[in-house]
Amino acid sequence: MTKPAVPPVLISVARRIETRALLIWLACAGAIWGFFNIAGEVMEGDADIVDQQLLLMLRRPSDLSDPIGPPWVEEALRDITALGGFTFLTIATIVAVLLFSFHGKRRQAWILAGTVLGAQVSSEVLKTFYDRPRPSLVPHGSFVYTQSFPSGHSALAAAVFLTLATLIASVEKRPSSKILIYVLAVVITIGVGFSRVYLGVHWPSDVLAGWSLGATWAFAAWIVLEWMRSRDVSRERG
Repeated sequence: MTKPAVPPVLISVARRIETRALLIWLACAGAIWGFFNIAGEVMEGDADIVDQQLLLMLRRPSDLSDPIGPPWVEEALRDITALGGFTFLTIATIVAVLLFSFHGKRRQAWILAGTVLGAQVSSEVLKTFYDRPRPSLVPHGSFVYTQSFPSGHSALAAAVFLTLATLIASVEKRPSSKILIYVLAVVITIGVGFSRVYLGVHWPSDVLAGWSLGATWAFAAWIVLEWMRSRDVSRERG
């Protein structure tokens, strides 16, 4: 018997998924390479001079305890840094997981929960492994309790907001809304990382490594989502 012809639209969708999946795999590999490249520079001390120069650029030369800009800027950045904190991201994750579940999007709910948990655990393990001290060049503008490398706030912000953007975009049909979601996720992630350096609690290389780690988990979540999509297409074709 002759097999029924596969609808062209399914073939087109399958090809787009395969191409997108390849690009995501490459991006994930690039994020992993970025993290370990930065880690190597830090462990060898090659990042120290640049880290110190960038940190001092955000302080008044006459008083290193005073960040540049008016007082309200420091207060605003302290608010922004809270967006990458454990408490806020835990609440945001729980709410998002529940909302996805209530709307029948259990796939997205499980992916988000797994990604956030993986990012949190890997961040803590890597902090212990590298055991880098916090910056002592300037006073800290926020309380800190753990080691410096990588930045947990930056890693968690990247993992949570980028993954959340990807999952919301997967169920959003309007291109303009998808673009807005991704832009907001990127802006918040950058803002959290910058605030950690501005407040003197992290070296710039800590933040770069945190972004790389968080992006790795976000790309991994995207890969899982694309794999599930391709499996659905295969079932439809079968």
